[in-house]
Amino acid sequence: MAYILMIVSAVFVNNIVLTQFLGICPFLGVSRRLSTAMGMGGGVIFVLTLATIITYLIQKYILVPMAIEFMQTIVYILVIAALVQMVEIVLKKVSPALYQALGVYLPLITTNCAILGVAILVVRKQFNLTESAVFAAANGFGFTFALILFATIRERLELLNIPHSMRGVPIALILAGLLSLAFMGFAGIVR
Repeated sequence: MAYILMIVSAVFVNNIVLTQFLGICPFLGVSRRLSTAMGMGGGVIFVLTLATIITYLIQKYILVPMAIEFMQTIVYILVIAALVQMVEIVLKKVSPALYQALGVYLPLITTNCAILGVAILVVRKQFNLTESAVFAAANGFGFTFALILFATIRERLELLNIPHSMRGVPIALILAGLLSLAFMGFAGIVR
């Protein structure tokens, strides 16, 4: 039951993008088309889960025993960068169209603060390995859910007669704010 609550909390109540405001750059940048949003979401789920598991193990078995916890951020960033390179190579071979569609945003996963944030949150919340993996995957799905929801609404907005000065980024920011308010309505359901 605790894992179900953790998943519901990560996806809806404490959504990494809409309530904690981590990962805003790819959230705004890749959300113009549903296909690229889904591809980015899949990449984020994979990298977030794998990076959290690896950084957890590094923290527990290398950094803490050697008393070099101060190296946490640098080590985490290096692990995330290596994983993103791996995803980029695989994506280039498996789906060249998705690789082209993601463009510059795929390397942005490296600097996506949601991935680094979740890896650090796992350590701060003192989760075990299983809890860390579930928490990371749930946050990845929460990021993907918000990204797909945002992309779907943005595609619909293109069909509407929006004033010229509000098209593009201005309406996207207003929409992001409204989605954030909507997700904050779930606050208090789960801690």
